[in-house]
Amino acid sequence: MKILQVGKFYPIRGGVEKVMYDITVGLSERGIHCDMLTAIHGPSRDVVINEHGRLICCSTLVKLAATMISPAMILRLRKICRNYDIIHIHHPDPMACLSLFLSGYKGKVVLHWHSDIVKQKFLLKLYRPLQSWLLKRADLVVGTTPVYLAESPFLTHVQEKTDCLPIGIEPVVPDATAVAAIRSSYPGKKIIFTLGRLVPYKGYKYLVEAARYLSDDYMLLIGGEGPLRDELQADIDSNNLGHRVRLLGRVSDEDLPAYFGACDLFCMSSVFRTEAFGIVQIEAMSCGKPIVATTIPHSGVSWVNAHGVSGLNVPPCDSRQLAAAITRICGDSALYQQFSQGASSRFDAVFTKKMMIDKLLYIYNKLWKMQK
Repeated sequence: MKILQVGKFYPIRGGVEKVMYDITVGLSERGIHCDMLTAIHGPSRDVVINEHGRLICCSTLVKLAATMISPAMILRLRKICRNYDIIHIHHPDPMACLSLFLSGYKGKVVLHWHSDIVKQKFLLKLYRPLQSWLLKRADLVVGTTPVYLAESPFLTHVQEKTDCLPIGIEPVVPDATAVAAIRSSYPGKKIIFTLGRLVPYKGYKYLVEAARYLSDDYMLLIGGEGPLRDELQADIDSNNLGHRVRLLGRVSDEDLPAYFGACDLFCMSSVFRTEAFGIVQIEAMSCGKPIVATTIPHSGVSWVNAHGVSGLNVPPCDSRQLAAAITRICGDSALYQQFSQGASSRFDAVFTKKMMIDKLLYIYNKLWKMQK
């Protein structure tokens, strides 16, 4: 059985790319031939992962509306598609869909519906006919949460061929020395950590405002870069919150585990269903950290953070309730311990990489046998 993952771009910058790469590595490590076809800035090249997997990186002509335009990707897929038993398309990525449409591929197709196209209204208008074709063409549509699968308006007419495949990761393992170094920088503080691009749908303006309702016992650390950095810093400065909120900028992959280990609680303040899952939640849960997240309508975020089990969920765009949930958890040692244990247990039960790869192999084998 030979599998091809198709979508997005490399190197990894977001959740979709991380899932694609983890699947490719996870399957190839088990001896399943699995390659990953993706767009890249710079010249086309192939990168060997191991004896059973490789990255097939195609050069990009231009980036428009958050989409990598790569004619090379179309040409490469046409050339190689017949080498694969199953092609696994990761959505949203119009380039991946167009490449499949023009490839002439006749085999089985798995469509991984990570999220709807929410922000790019003009792009969706142009892409809608091709998206409808892809939904009809797919033999199976998998989603990361049952909520998104059931409530996405685009999936209403394909419910009979959907299945839930929660994202799974390897546990984050913080270095004790690095954790101690971070905690020593904020002595006596309860550290609230969050991570993501500084863009509107992450809701960081409400999280910064929530710091107004926290005591000086708290320190909010926001990791990530983005276009709202100056605006957020201006909010911090104008409200004299510099002693409670710090923008960390980009946190390197090497330093990130220590921040998960050092924090007392992880907060996801996102406000739009562009945030469909929130991988950072399960990274924090793997470290036994309670979560405060938001009940975004039609999103799977609040399903990932099971309310009353791994933490608390509050309405989006509500700074006071974000602060209240944070103080409720951190101010009650028994409740904190309950949610800490609940976060670890939920991670082990639902969100491990092994579980994701196991189920995906079951899905692939079922389709492969149907094809044979």
